[in-house]
This record gives sequence, structure tokens and C-alpha cells, in this order.
Amino acid sequence: MEEGNLAKWLVKEGDKVSSGDVLCEIETDKATMEVESVDEGIVAKLVVPAGTEGVKVNALIAILAADGEDVAAAASGGGATPAAKAEPAKTEAAPAKAEAAPAAPAPVAAQASAPASSGARTFSSPLARRLAKEAGIDISAVSGTGPHGRVVKKDVETAVAGGGAKAAPAAAAPTTAAASAPAPLAKGASDEAVLKNFAEGSYELVPHDGMRKTIAKRLQESKQTIPHFYVSVDCELDALLALRAQINASAPEKDGKPVYKLSVNDMVIKALALALRDVPDANVSWTDTNMVKHKHADVGVAVSIPGGLITPIIRSAETKSLSTISNEMKDLGARAKGRKLKPEEYQGGTTAVSNMGMMGVKNFAAVVNPPHATILAIGAGEERVVVKKGQMVIANVMTVTLSTDHRAVDGALGAELLGAFKRYIENPMGMLV
Repeated sequence: MEEGNLAKWLVKEGDKVSSGDVLCEIETDKATMEVESVDEGIVAKLVVPAGTEGVKVNALIAILAADGEDVAAAASGGGATPAAKAEPAKTEAAPAKAEAAPAAPAPVAAQASAPASSGARTFSSPLARRLAKEAGIDISAVSGTGPHGRVVKKDVETAVAGGGAKAAPAAAAPTTAAASAPAPLAKGASDEAVLKNFAEGSYELVPHDGMRKTIAKRLQESKQTIPHFYVSVDCELDALLALRAQINASAPEKDGKPVYKLSVNDMVIKALALALRDVPDANVSWTDTNMVKHKHADVGVAVSIPGGLITPIIRSAETKSLSTISNEMKDLGARAKGRKLKPEEYQGGTTAVSNMGMMGVKNFAAVVNPPHATILAIGAGEERVVVKKGQMVIANVMTVTLSTDHRAVDGALGAELLGAFKRYIENPMGMLV
């Protein structure tokens, strides 16, 4: 994430805040996040007004005066230290050429940085720096326990009580720019080149929002850096539909409503998770130096929301019951549509499902979402004529297409994974044992 919108302040100048108090709300391309203070003090100045769009990560948004500091002087910048900055939330590790899903920026109270002797940045609160200075301690040598390793008051107090500060861990040798920088992406035609094809006044321009920009960037990156390979198979649904109806009919009730109601998509999630458990070589992510073999099947599910889509994740789906998956998916889907998901609820994952069957789409091929190596596109279930034992019969059939990162999952392995998936769909009792 490179920028966000400061939607609303929940404190005002002069307010006293403690660690954990909610300071403001930040709108990202995916969600609206509440930002908590990691230090205590008095809000000396709100630098960025509520409603401001395009606030850059690490931009100063507020000043927090520590206990004993002159609030007016802090607000005017006289010797004051920046107390709140927009900072990217921690994301899961991802290949250098394929970023993890963009993290929500988390402006954190009482953050500032100073160069450490190792060349790394040391994040610390104003109060922590003041206490360290008074105690004659090098702040860069103090191990931080705050968010993202930030040094806070208690860390300095611990260092003082221990007779000094812990040595900072040695920094890893810097990599060269050539080794770490991703290959430049090809650019399409300029705005002017596109618009000159259409008559003046025959169109209107709708600016891209943050979500659409992120989707465009990531999908372009995916198609240019991941060699896609596609495998399709038809799955008969009659046994699955019958089992689903039986399970839903037997669901216990609470307050007059069933405690769960399975959808076909819930059973697809479970079937894919079990297939990845059975074919662990396909449950991987690619990096330039390693094959990342995942221990669990964390299945992302594409959810359409206004302006784009998001993929909330069912963690360790292979270990969960169908009813648990169903209820989790309903909760995640509802909060996704309200842009209320936390970053950890939609970042990462080991695979994904994109289901357009409910829209009547027969089959399609989805784009791999890095750091995943697979994504399963689900088409509509429909009655088709099939041949069984030389006889034509009617069966409910759906076509599914697996898109793979061919560097990690080649055609034979993808076919093995699809075969395992098909067995669970056509013999769904296997998902209950």
C-alpha cells in the first residue's frame, strides 16, 4: 500500500490518549481500518484533516506530546517529535517479484525513526527517545516490543533496569538493486493515445479508485511474470447436491433459524482444500530460490464488491467441517462487502476459488493471484446429456478450470490435483470423514 484516505479522526486536539486508544479511521483500497495508539500522551496537533485523500505511507498525520512536554510548543513544532505517521501494516512474506496483497496503512501514534549504526531504521516513540537520552542509552541498541518492532517506554525502562541495552541484531547484507528490483512491466498506450480514438463529448472520464488501481497493477504483474497453464475437467454434481440437501435438512435450529446452510461453494472450498492435502506438491508458492511448501490449505475465495473484488481466506480449510466453512464464509463475505475485513483476513493464502457459476458462466480461466500458484475457476452446474454404460442419461455437471503457475505446478501435477478435486466432488461423503 502506498497511500490511503484519512476518513475520520476519533480524537481531537488536547485529548489525552493511552496505548490502545483508537485514534482515527483510514480507508484503504480494500477496507476501513481503525488505528490504535501505541503510546500515551496528549494530542498536540492533528496535522492531516479528516477527509484527506491520498495520504502517503509514512507521512506525518499528527503530533503527540509526551507527559511533561509543552503541548503548545509541540504543536508549533518547537522541539517536538512527529508522533503519528502513516506506516504500512506488516504483510506475509512473498516472492520479490510478486508482492503480497497490498497491506492497509496503519498510521501509528508515537512513531519516529533514526538511523541505527547498522544502517537500519529504528522506530521509537518520543517518550522512549527522551527516556533513552536521559539514561544515556543508544536507542538503536534497544530491542523494541511495540508494533513492527517499535521501541516504546517499557523497552527503555527494561534496558535501564538491566544495566544497559541489548545489542541490535546484525543487519543482513544489502542486496544489489539489480538483484532485488522486479523486472519493469510493459506499459500500454497513454491516455492521450486511447482518447484520440473517440469523438470529443462521446464519453465521460471516471477516475480510478485505489482498489481498481491495485487490481490493475497486480493482474498485469501476474500475467507478465507468471507463466500461466490451464487444465479443465467436468464434475458431476448429483451426489453432492443430494448430500447438501440432506445436511441442510438436518441442521439444528437456533432462534427458529438453522445454525448453518451449506452452499455448493462451501463444498467446493472443502474439496479443493482436501485435494491440496492429498497432493501436497501442488500446495506451494514460487520464489526465485525456493519452493515454498505450505503445511495447510488456506483457501481464498473471490468476493465481488463495489469497484472490484477481494479474496477473504478460510485458513486451514482442510481441517474444518463444512458447517464451519459455511459460517466463516458468510461472515467474511458480509464484512468484505462492507469493507470491514482486517488485512490478515485477506492477505496470503495458498490457493483461491473464483466461482462465476451463479452468474450462469459455463467456464472461464482465472488469473493466478501471487503468491498463490493455483486458482480454481468454477462454472455453472447445469443439466447435460452424458453417456453411462452406453446409455444417454441426464446429469448435473459443472466445468472447472485450474490455472497454475507453471514454474511451481506443471501440467501433470495440475491434472493430479484436479483429479483429487473431482473425486471429492463426485463422492462427497469423503469430505465428511
